[in-house]
Amino acid sequence: MSTPVYELHSDNGNRMFVKRDDLLSFGLGGNKVRIAAAFFDDMKAKNCDTMVAYGSASSNLCRVIANRCAMEQIPCYIICSQSESENTREVTSNTRLMELLHAVIIPCKKNAIAPAVENTLLQLRREGRRPYYIYGNKYGTGNEGVPARAYADAYDEIIGDEASLGVTFDYIFHASGTGATQSGLICGHLLHGDQKKIVGISVSRDRERGSSIIAQGVTSLLAEKGYTNKFSPSEEIILEDGYRRGGYGLYDREILSCIRKEFCTNSLPLDPIYTGKAFLGMEEYLKDHQIRGKNILFLHTGGTPLFYDCLNRGELSDF
Repeated sequence: MSTPVYELHSDNGNRMFVKRDDLLSFGLGGNKVRIAAAFFDDMKAKNCDTMVAYGSASSNLCRVIANRCAMEQIPCYIICSQSESENTREVTSNTRLMELLHAVIIPCKKNAIAPAVENTLLQLRREGRRPYYIYGNKYGTGNEGVPARAYADAYDEIIGDEASLGVTFDYIFHASGTGATQSGLICGHLLHGDQKKIVGISVSRDRERGSSIIAQGVTSLLAEKGYTNKFSPSEEIILEDGYRRGGYGLYDREILSCIRKEFCTNSLPLDPIYTGKAFLGMEEYLKDHQIRGKNILFLHTGGTPLFYDCLNRGELSDF
């Protein structure tokens, strides 16, 4: 896997670059293409025959997993959460694609995820199947190191991008949701022993909870890699939760304005759930911390169907 990196037009006093992982050539792209590949490798290594995933109606990972399952003719079950205030299941381009790919979508409330996972796994085992749940056990723990591998490997690619461009990135920014991408990037940074700062802009979790999950992924993968130096979560994990605009799935006029500007200026299709929120958060972080004269890389983690949802709702029209 390899994606282009190029410089953006910007007026914030830094050289701004973007790595277009949204252009990965499978399942409409995104960081979840790399992460799903790691899950499928682990699934096959464990001799499982049925994939079980979890995510919201906006989940890019569930979309990509459903696509990979359809291609490889693997049964796919998606546990899809909705808030307590939602009386009907939210429909997005991602859920439409999951249905097109014949994934079995199992709706549940956010406070009932563990029972839904447990019941699904038990039923599949009764049917004689060997299910693989991407997050480990029913509480979503146990598999932290698996998806982190994807972006530890991608970090090598970023080092190659620097050589091709003749620059050294001082900061790497990205949308941080499940924490897998940030865990992998931190591992890559530590394994290379460089000075980059990996800044995750949280789109969902608060700093304490999110940092704990990221630390688990880093610790697990570093042990697997045989890394013996000390890992200090307080020094290495930079997770900014002040730009969430109220939490996962929530966004405002300012995020929509940022999406519109970046598409018109740099032809970047961002979305309001993940990358648009992260891009605006990055800009605010640079301003708040008075960072200037640096080389900044924004990792575009994908979400193209969500960009079109936003466009089709008329949210990107002139304000």
